[in-house]
Amino acid sequence: MARRLATGLAYVFALRDDTYMSKLTLSVDDDVIRRAKRYAAKRATSVSQLVEQYLDLLSGRPQEAGKQDPPVLRMLRGAARGVKVEDYRRHVLQKYR
Repeated sequence: MARRLATGLAYVFALRDDTYMSKLTLSVDDDVIRRAKRYAAKRATSVSQLVEQYLDLLSGRPQEAGKQDPPVLRMLRGAARGVKVEDYRRHVLQKYR
């Protein structure tokens, strides 16, 4: 939808299905923010959208048909393939003593 401003300039905005979005304040290292902004810009998205997708994955909400997994999830999927459950359990117990 586009509207005309008094100056004659037009601006465009998009409405989402959910018109109210909660805000979340995070404390993040400046370097991480800089890298995240570059990463998001290269993928034509926003850091907020990246965080939302990540939190969606963590919360276990079923993914909508046609949406692609984030690159980090695709990279990690199958990383432990072939590892015995008992070996992994032993590793975790040693790591978090």
